[in-house]
Amino acid sequence: MPTTTAASSASGAGFVQGLGLLDATTIVMGSMIGSGIFIVSADIARQVQSPGLLMVTWVVTAILTLLAALSFGELAAALPKAGGQYVYLREAYGPLSGFLYGWTLFTVIQTGTIAAVAVAFARFTGVMLPWVSQPEALLRLGSLAIRNEQLVAIAAIVFLTWWNMRGLRYGALLQNVFTFTKVGALLGLIGLGLFLGGRGSGAETNLQQFWPTEIGWAEAARLVGVALVGALFSSDSWHNVTFTGEEVRNPKRNLPLSMAVGVLTVSALYLCTNWIYLQVLPLEAIQNAPSDRVGTAVAQQLLGPAAQQGMAIAIMISTFGCMNGIILAGARVLFAMGRDGLFFPQATRLHPTTHTPNVSLGVQALWASLLCLSGTYSDLLDYVIFAVLLFYALTIAGVFVLRVRRPDLPRPYKVWGYPLLPAVYVLCALAICLLLLVYKPNYTWPGLGLVLLGVPAYFVWKRVMPAASAPPPAR
Repeated sequence: MPTTTAASSASGAGFVQGLGLLDATTIVMGSMIGSGIFIVSADIARQVQSPGLLMVTWVVTAILTLLAALSFGELAAALPKAGGQYVYLREAYGPLSGFLYGWTLFTVIQTGTIAAVAVAFARFTGVMLPWVSQPEALLRLGSLAIRNEQLVAIAAIVFLTWWNMRGLRYGALLQNVFTFTKVGALLGLIGLGLFLGGRGSGAETNLQQFWPTEIGWAEAARLVGVALVGALFSSDSWHNVTFTGEEVRNPKRNLPLSMAVGVLTVSALYLCTNWIYLQVLPLEAIQNAPSDRVGTAVAQQLLGPAAQQGMAIAIMISTFGCMNGIILAGARVLFAMGRDGLFFPQATRLHPTTHTPNVSLGVQALWASLLCLSGTYSDLLDYVIFAVLLFYALTIAGVFVLRVRRPDLPRPYKVWGYPLLPAVYVLCALAICLLLLVYKPNYTWPGLGLVLLGVPAYFVWKRVMPAASAPPPAR
């Protein structure tokens, strides 16, 4: 069990610095690995229509994610505060930008991800326990239908919220156990593919059509740019560890290092996993995998029908651990917003014994549970794809802004390759945003509208809560 060291934050909030390097790294890795790696390659393959471009999509995702993590490392080491990315945006651009990020994170990004991962957990539980997947509604309230699957998802959210309320060491312990388990599951799938891959027909077929000769580089770049959405989201949430900045021991070293190590490890696992997919299954089989469950299709090809339940268990473990990391970290943003007067002041309350933000954890669980019942979480996540990338670009641009505005800010770690590598990420992220605006307008424009709704919400909040003090500058 992780050791804990009682320590008050600079604000006297009374957080416990209970996360070491291993704990922080497992939060990075465990928050990244959910159900996406087992599913999204089917949709990517349908979009790019080429084994080579499928691999290119995952390679570009790995590079962009690593560039982002290295850039975040400078901000995390300089500003090791609860709230992470929220604090970086606030310090770089002012409280409105921080509020817009926190608003979008709470209403959709974090809670919507929790809901989506929880429902994925429930769906794969239904493979083991068929009653969970029964389509009949238990209760109807007008157009709202409540099913077993939703109740199981909510039960998982409630359990993990309660578990994290018991103390940081409990959440960290669970994260460590489940992260090691699901990394082992991915390594097992990769190992099976290496030793038994000859049973499939993927290698020979995909090699023959590996690279699309009928399209030019510009068209290939467009296809990959649009297809990056699924891969980026499967590699997302690595930055959640920054939300726990005040609870990490030696954060100036461990926050940047945990993101670098975690992202590198998961990216390598994802690349190897997709290579195994192509070794075992022809591209057409990947594109048409039942319910997009490519991981299950590969396991069945290698081990037969009995592999379905084994993969279901592996994905249940993966999604459960992913939920825990997101629940643990996300509540710290609400705490930070409350401390700045931009969320309900009750969100700043820490339990006197466990030193955990239980009110924030509870509010987060309540909204995520309502999204589970509404059934709209997946649509909402599609809508905020653009917003997430935009906030990443703005945050990493904040490295440049803070170097100019606050040159004396202590920077124990400076991003390698500055200014070139952070600039490359910002330009690539903005280029992807532009592609999404042009080629997926049904998703991107509503997402941008959701973010902009936060502007009037900010000014209404400031009027309703006039006594809220301005956020103090980070030191």
